Amino acid sequence: MTTDPIPVIIDCDTGVDDALALLFAVRHPGLDVRAVTCVAGNTDVDGVVRNTLTVLEQAGAGDIPVARGAERPLIEPLRTAPVHGRDGMGDLGLPAPTRVPVDVDAVTLLRREILDSPRPVTLVPTAPLTNIALLLRTHPEVVRNIERIVFMGGAVATGNATPVAEFNVWHDPEAAAILLTAGVPITMYGLDVFRRVLVPAADVQRLRASSEPRLRLAGELLAHRDPAGSTQPSRDPAPMGGLGDAGALCAVADPAGLTTELLPVEVSLAPGPTRGQTIVDRRPRPGESEIHGGAREQPLVEVALDVDVERYVSLWLTTVEKP
Repeated sequence: MTTDPIPVIIDCDTGVDDALALLFAVRHPGLDVRAVTCVAGNTDVDGVVRNTLTVLEQAGAGDIPVARGAERPLIEPLRTAPVHGRDGMGDLGLPAPTRVPVDVDAVTLLRREILDSPRPVTLVPTAPLTNIALLLRTHPEVVRNIERIVFMGGAVATGNATPVAEFNVWHDPEAAAILLTAGVPITMYGLDVFRRVLVPAADVQRLRASSEPRLRLAGELLAHRDPAGSTQPSRDPAPMGGLGDAGALCAVADPAGLTTELLPVEVSLAPGPTRGQTIVDRRPRPGESEIHGGAREQPLVEVALDVDVERYVSLWLTTVEKP
């Protein structure tokens, strides 16, 4: 018995690890990538479009529509991520793409592809959530054909943009707050699992030495990923490589590798040191705040708390390396 592939739309800010996610998604037989939409984040939105088209071209992907989206967050100014290099792709000097984006904006493409899909779509944002928030507010009717949203963002414990806030949520907290009220099942693939899925150095080196350009690109992207999470790429001649955003696509293709718990989650929107924090309530019972009338309605989200690292590393490598 064969299972039809899952219709997937990726919203990204390509980005080294977004590129690793795209390389995986377009080659996995269980995923049907119907569209890719681009948003400012790791680099400016025009750079994101360029990087996305280049990666799809290098991957030998089919004719997947790519659309340009939001140039900046809903309220905040644009703040990019230097860890991805000046061009967002590790400054690898990749060729300019020959592919071009479609002639509609990201929100229009999202609406069209979601509503036209014969099966409910799984949305996989691996970027700030500006495009998704604009979609949900402009075209709420799309919710009827969204199976679920698996987003890379947030953290239960430690942040990276700030001590408590993860970059994608910190970049546009209001958009993340809107996402949480979408009214569809949501999985938060946050830093707690994101940081753990590391490709061994020997595999990274094998990919870098490949005669296949697509695999060499995968190896160079992995080598740029510093598992320690510093703002500088690794100078180790044989570094491990973090899959990062690609883990969220692995979780769509193979959800059994992820351990989640349905928990209340909210985003801190107040100015100050907690802005952009995803506040995950893991308490077994209400506290004094609720007892004294401070109860709030918080969306319930499947929060990723553990991951089978070897399973996802093997899944990613097997998928990307298959002929």
